[in-house]
Amino acid sequence: MIGLGTIINCAAIAAGGAVGHFTGKLFRQEQQAALSRTCGISVMFIAIAGAMQGMMRIDGNAIVSGRSMLVVLCLTLGTIIGELAGIEKGFERFGEWLKEKTGNSGDKQFVTAFVTASLTVCIGAMAIVGAIQDGILGDYSTLAVKAVLDFIIVAVMTSSLGKGCVFSAIPVFVFEGVITVLAHLVSPIMTDSAIASLSLIGSILIFCVGVNLVWGKTIRVANMLPAVILAVIAAYLPWTF
Repeated sequence: MIGLGTIINCAAIAAGGAVGHFTGKLFRQEQQAALSRTCGISVMFIAIAGAMQGMMRIDGNAIVSGRSMLVVLCLTLGTIIGELAGIEKGFERFGEWLKEKTGNSGDKQFVTAFVTASLTVCIGAMAIVGAIQDGILGDYSTLAVKAVLDFIIVAVMTSSLGKGCVFSAIPVFVFEGVITVLAHLVSPIMTDSAIASLSLIGSILIFCVGVNLVWGKTIRVANMLPAVILAVIAAYLPWTF
């Protein structure tokens, strides 16, 4: 069944949110804050591993780094585009709308929880590659693996940030669902080089989400999202960054 991967992923996020919501009540406020920082550190190290995989390579007996210019250009230009477009504010407005419509107007953490969780589970190559495989081959295995990871991440985030994290299933459903439907159009674009660039920049953005979890919201990560698109475009340029 085409689209089953997206359904499994969204169900896992909802289940993780439910688990986190009920277990979170067992912790005091300071314990929830410690759990949030721990989650942030975990996210940062996962992101570092992904970024290093994209920037490091073995040359003979030495490990060399590269693609620094790609990172700088994509992040800089992407952030400029995102800041001018006000993507973060759009996410927050949608979060505020959800908060009112779902009867959570008294939850001060709702919008922050929704935006943080959405960015964490949406950004990354697994979502795109998995949705393409699901759309073309009906193979939902990649999204099923992602679903397990998202279940754990959302459960931990919900226990510390609140039930706004559960609603990250909505952007995941839209994002993966659209790619699944348009898989035959997207597939030729997502070459190995494009996926590698997307994974590198996506990992750095996830690292920024981790920074916000540890030190409070200091980076408007949503405004950096155009960097992911620029990374895919850069894979088709004749120059090596």
